[in-house]
Amino acid sequence: MVSRDLARNPEPRTRGFTLLELAAAIVLIGALAAVLLNRLAFYQEMAEKAAMEATLRTIKTGLQIRLAELILTNRQAEAERLEAEDPVLWLDEKPPNYGGPYREPPERGTWYYDAPARELVYVVNTGSRLKIGDGSEGRELRFRTRVLKDRVRFGGVEVEGVAGIALTPVRPYHWS
Repeated sequence: MVSRDLARNPEPRTRGFTLLELAAAIVLIGALAAVLLNRLAFYQEMAEKAAMEATLRTIKTGLQIRLAELILTNRQAEAERLEAEDPVLWLDEKPPNYGGPYREPPERGTWYYDAPARELVYVVNTGSRLKIGDGSEGRELRFRTRVLKDRVRFGGVEVEGVAGIALTPVRPYHWS
């Protein structure tokens, strides 16, 4: 015996998702969105790290070129001033996120120069994977310019000469 509904319409009626299917779909979409947002945050932070390191390398290169100019023009004695000056001054173009002299409160994702401390400062925007070596809290990575010296024999006399320049972190850090 065939029911009346099937007798009139041989195809069974479909009403869409059941409540259980809808709940399962929502849970699945939510889980995928959480994984996607976690990966997006990771890649954003790694992009910030790469941009910060690229800017740091550019500034180091500018310092090295300035030191080479001083050495070539026999003005090595002026190299000491590089430790007290803003290293960004030696770039033809300042980074787009360079904020100039350090100020409070600093803007995230920006480079500053802290003149009293003689330090170049990067204020981290998304630092959830950033570990500062001394265990201190904060979102600032600070770098200091150092002129490297070495003892050189010159005409039978040993003198101290300029060997290079470095832009080193004030506190060690690790971005995992």
